Amino acid sequence: MHLLGVVVSMLAIISEYSSAASPQPFPARPVRFILGYPPGGSSDAVARVLASSVGARMRQNVVIDNRPGAGGNIAAEIAARSAPDGYTWFLGNNGILATNQALYERLPFDTLKDFAPVVLVASQPSVLVVHPALPVNSVRDLIALAKSKPGQLNYASSGTGTAGHLAGELFKGLAHVTFVHIPYRGGGPAVIDLVSGQVQFMFATASSVIPQVRSGRLRALAVTSAHRSRTLPDLPTVEEAGVPRFEATTWHGVVVPAATAPAIVKTINAAINSALSADDVKERLRRRAKAHARSLEEEVREILRSAAQDENPPAHGLGSRIAARFRGRGLDVDIPELRGFSIEPPSFDE
Repeated sequence: MHLLGVVVSMLAIISEYSSAASPQPFPARPVRFILGYPPGGSSDAVARVLASSVGARMRQNVVIDNRPGAGGNIAAEIAARSAPDGYTWFLGNNGILATNQALYERLPFDTLKDFAPVVLVASQPSVLVVHPALPVNSVRDLIALAKSKPGQLNYASSGTGTAGHLAGELFKGLAHVTFVHIPYRGGGPAVIDLVSGQVQFMFATASSVIPQVRSGRLRALAVTSAHRSRTLPDLPTVEEAGVPRFEATTWHGVVVPAATAPAIVKTINAAINSALSADDVKERLRRRAKAHARSLEEEVREILRSAAQDENPPAHGLGSRIAARFRGRGLDVDIPELRGFSIEPPSFDE
């Protein structure tokens, strides 16, 4: 009888060990979704639409983790250093995953080596918006005012080297005007100060300013894409409005740490694509951006590879790298605040 009890106990231990050792189906716990910007901006808006819908489909919470700073590089480093188990996602954009590879002298991550692409989520134009007190109603009005007051107008951006900053510098070069750049730690704080009149205009992603434009708290002059936006069809493009060769858009994509198992990457890809195909998600994203479901993560890898090559000029120093990008468009642009400036993003250990 004693021997039988020992055998039963051993079988129970073996059964318990086997259950613990067997892999649980993914996902078995909440997912952390890291962003490089604070709440209120376009990345945050897109991520929250995805988190609720994808979480419901995967039957797990997808928790937003905003980690702003250093042009998104702090968040990217956290994501790159995370365990490659599928429970850490990163919503990057062309600024963080492509442009920053050229703008920063030293980065604590390499987009192509440290991340596995999952899915391209959305792309959207920026909108040139001004405070209603600024006496301009068109792009040509803004250019004329800037030429009459050289260096006296200012514009906000979500940070030095971000898409909004580069759009502003491109506009300056093509329109032959001068503005003062005011960088913020994210698009949300920049829009708040623009609405309050602390700054005069900015190139903001559409999702972050459409409500303010529709309520009259901001005035929209143009969109930065090559074609008019379906969301704001009455707005001309910047090129249509009088600035030839101007185009600037932002795309958003989900990546995970590079060593994540391919099967898990495909599971995440399928869940996000399923969410993007839902009518309610399409509508919510349409109001903020333009959804792009991608069935194969290799497509995203090719986009990242091409973008990194396109935005990696053979120059040294942040200022000269930005200037080199504009010279590629036939411009001679000088950015005083970045002249000879080299950034080493702070290392972030969790």
